[in-house]
Amino acid sequence: MTTRRLLLATTAALFIATPVLAQGLPRAQKPEEVGLSSDKLKRFAARLKEGVDKGEIPGAVAIVVRNGKVAHLEAAGFRDREEKAEMKPDAIFRIASMTKPVVSLAIMMLAEEGRLSIAHPVSNYIPEFAKLQVGVEKKNADGTVELALEPQRRQMTIQDLLRHTSGLTYGVFDKSLVDDEYRKAGVLDRNQTTREFMAKLIYLPLKHQPGTTWEYSVSTDVLGWIVEVVSGKSVDDFIAERITKPLKMPDTGFWVEAKNKGRLAEPQKDAQGQRPVMRDALTKPSWPSGGGGMVSTAADYARFGQFWLNGGQLDGVRLISRKTVELMVADHLPPGTKFNPRVTANPSISTPSPAMGQGFGLGFAVRTDQGRNPMHGSLGEYYWAGATGTNFVIDPKEKMVVVLMMQAPTQGANYRSLMRQFAHEAIAD
Repeated sequence: MTTRRLLLATTAALFIATPVLAQGLPRAQKPEEVGLSSDKLKRFAARLKEGVDKGEIPGAVAIVVRNGKVAHLEAAGFRDREEKAEMKPDAIFRIASMTKPVVSLAIMMLAEEGRLSIAHPVSNYIPEFAKLQVGVEKKNADGTVELALEPQRRQMTIQDLLRHTSGLTYGVFDKSLVDDEYRKAGVLDRNQTTREFMAKLIYLPLKHQPGTTWEYSVSTDVLGWIVEVVSGKSVDDFIAERITKPLKMPDTGFWVEAKNKGRLAEPQKDAQGQRPVMRDALTKPSWPSGGGGMVSTAADYARFGQFWLNGGQLDGVRLISRKTVELMVADHLPPGTKFNPRVTANPSISTPSPAMGQGFGLGFAVRTDQGRNPMHGSLGEYYWAGATGTNFVIDPKEKMVVVLMMQAPTQGANYRSLMRQFAHEAIAD
């Protein structure tokens, strides 16, 4: 069989499998049916294979959906390079911060039910947050720096948590004295429970005055706790019962069941022979992290993306109203929002800033200007990524969802741009 025939046969096999893998999303007979170029999508597939061959990534799964139909599904390389396990389209990935839109959806569902308001102070649901103070670095006459505390000028709201203007931090992206306190407290300890996480947080200072500064943080983990407080269910149970089951996302959750162990994608070893540290996804976590603890497949997350494109419903199941979707995908950063230059120095990442034509909605970044940003895209799109190498973009103008799943932390920014380039350049109508 010639190379061209082999490629065509492989592509055909992937498309035949698509209806099952995509859990019911209809299949385009060929990309041209939805206005995409087959030849240009093959370039996407070829670039993923090249990345595998060069050792940049162990493997990847990419899916492109347009006009509600799967136009491209590609599995490349290895699910586990060291075990020589082939990557397959149904591989399961740790999606890290792509968890955040799911938890944000849970919050907005509770808001629609009248059980909370995003304008409310967080202290309405976590009373201890009313007493949080803000850490301010003061330079002494001898040149030393110490941490002073001042009261909140206004209390943090749930909206602040959703848009990362809460004043909280992660403790790992900066070297401020507040970040030092987070690290000393072990705020991101994977072995703690949710209650233990919250018990640490209520005694730590805020890094910024609420509402003043965009800084990526544990805000969505706090939202996960609020889901528990308001609903009376653990955040993993709430999401399973109210979101992933109704939307038919069977492989999306906070851990991989034993029967699916052979589908879990793993990172490859680095030049020193070590695998990047990733959490154990085969055991139910004691802390189901609302900010980064979920696993999923490309097909499941494509369904999730189509749910947003459809205005909050999929296959007759509506979870939120169209107007709530419109609210969530708008830019919520107020004029004058500050950005920590030590955290937002890399313009190639999705960090929101007016200079890069980006803002932040309620759970994901949004594109606010067609120019300024080097990445392909459309005004009004919304998107986010995971530190493990996963990435998605939802483009309402082009009626397109693109998802790229990898377990390659150091290549995330590079392939985030490549994914956008190849998918958007394939638009032929």
